[in-house]
Amino acid sequence: MLSIQFRNVIIILLIINFNVVYSQQLGSDVALNTTINEESRYRPNFHFTPLKSWMNDPNGMYFYKGKYHLFFQHYPEGNTWGPMHWGHAVTKDLYNWEHKPIAIYPDEKGFIFSGSAVVDSENTSGFAKNGEVPIIAMFTYHDADAEKEGLETFQSQAIAYSLDEGETWVKYKNNPVINNPGIRDFRDPKIQWDNIHHQWIMVLSAKNKTLFYSSKNLKDWKLVSEFGKEAGAHGGVWECPDFFPIRVEGSKETKWVLIQSLNPGAFNSGSGTQYFVGDFDGKKFTPVASQKELPENHSYWLDFGKDNYAGVTWSNTNLPENKRLFIGWMSNWQYAEKVPTRGWRSSMTIPRELSLVKKSDNTYRLFSEPAKQIDGISKLIYSKITINKSPGSKMVLANSTEVEMDKLRLKLQLPVLEKANYTFNLSNEKGDSLKFGYSFHENRFFIDRSDSGKIDFSESFAENISFAPRSASDNLIEVEILLDKTSIELFYDNGETVMTEIFFPNSSMSKLDLSSSINHFKIKDFKIYELQLN
Repeated sequence: MLSIQFRNVIIILLIINFNVVYSQQLGSDVALNTTINEESRYRPNFHFTPLKSWMNDPNGMYFYKGKYHLFFQHYPEGNTWGPMHWGHAVTKDLYNWEHKPIAIYPDEKGFIFSGSAVVDSENTSGFAKNGEVPIIAMFTYHDADAEKEGLETFQSQAIAYSLDEGETWVKYKNNPVINNPGIRDFRDPKIQWDNIHHQWIMVLSAKNKTLFYSSKNLKDWKLVSEFGKEAGAHGGVWECPDFFPIRVEGSKETKWVLIQSLNPGAFNSGSGTQYFVGDFDGKKFTPVASQKELPENHSYWLDFGKDNYAGVTWSNTNLPENKRLFIGWMSNWQYAEKVPTRGWRSSMTIPRELSLVKKSDNTYRLFSEPAKQIDGISKLIYSKITINKSPGSKMVLANSTEVEMDKLRLKLQLPVLEKANYTFNLSNEKGDSLKFGYSFHENRFFIDRSDSGKIDFSESFAENISFAPRSASDNLIEVEILLDKTSIELFYDNGETVMTEIFFPNSSMSKLDLSSSINHFKIKDFKIYELQLN
């Protein structure tokens, strides 16, 4: 027979083992429930997200044989930034995405940082075989070991090519194609075919300026000029440039646009993307007169919200000369690694069409509107030419009994009237509230997410209200609102002013209402759409 003391030891061990197993099972159930709730509550309906793990900058975008290719900074082993790979996805309509295997992996030369890709239809690179058109990707090698050793030259530029439409990639045997001249932040190459000067051009960020390179074969590159050390905002490191010619709306004039992200130092702090308009002679970029001495707090920003960063445009699209197709990373480095999702982190903005407009004061403004493909997934729910606002009341514009609020596209026009402030309020039954609108006195738009749900994961997430100056002078404000589960994208005045921000409500938003500081006004051309993917 077992002694009483030995029997008690066995009982204690059994109890301990049971508690350990129960705790492990409970932990698994909690993790499973967290994942399920996260998917249903936060996974966007119509924005691109990775299947799992970390994502940041869009990379290497091109259009070829009816498909739009999107590559992106990706760390497949975790939900925060890590050794960078190029993730890959394709779409025919910009909304229904097919996820592909990882395209480019790190190697002994370093991580695979941001870059671009082009269709080399004339085989200037000489990589073509058996009639296959080569796709050339250019990216930054980031040597983490060299960085730890304190070397300044830990970033260099390299290329890879694909002969199967982007499915698989071969790294060039003579990489890197551009060595680092001794600049610590030396990255993010963006290639463009310059049809005017018959050359490949490439822009590269170098800490506080943009470097311009040219090439005939995509392998041998020559530094031809630099720009920006004394221009625009410099609150942080310049990153992820883009450079392209674009026809000015309603004219035969062509200008060159330099898109230049920086972090931190954006208009509303944190990460943001400014732009410059000017002329290019094949070597040197010269901004127009109104942009030669832009102050730090200038108003030439692609998006005034907190959550559109590192965006660039697709190459080889079939768009006319007055349009460019753009997408951005919908987050901010102030809190991107802390947002309340675990299974994956980050989304992209919706694809947008950029256009350049010359204003009556001879300044040039870059407009952003939802790419026309959004019409293909928009189902009209309600339409009315004119709505009269009742005195003293809030006007309910949409609610969850009429339309799914996290698949919402809403368009309307508001009159610019003296002392007229407009406040939209997106809310739910939990008391979460996202406010946005327009102030007549300050002539600016705003977003306030201080009561929007989960905000305590970062002090900087909702510490300030975001603002954007109104540049348009029309007596009607054109408003287009896109709502997904955790994001709002606002396009004012046909995209002259844009604001994009993310939020994390405790339950789905269920109502959108509008209030004003004046009693009588009319809403015009009011339309509600529900966005429906295949």
